[in-house]
Amino acid sequence: STVIVAGLGIAAVGFGARFMLRTIPNLGQKMANAATNMPKLDSQMFMKYYKGGFEPTVTKREAALILGVSPSGPPAKIK
Repeated sequence: STVIVAGLGIAAVGFGARFMLRTIPNLGQKMANAATNMPKLDSQMFMKYYKGGFEPTVTKREAALILGVSPSGPPAKIK
């Protein structure tokens, strides 16, 4: 029974190695395609954030800017 288990283990390692050798070239190509298709990080992506500083106490206007809602909006939208 030990010989059978050892043989099954060697077969599993062999099939695993075969699978890895077949998928690694495709994986490299997919990673290269994904890297070239990534969106570029530029300053336009961060323009929606408020660029002002914080006040000593949080005002309704400042809280609305942080949450991205209108200061005069309904309270249900803020929750």
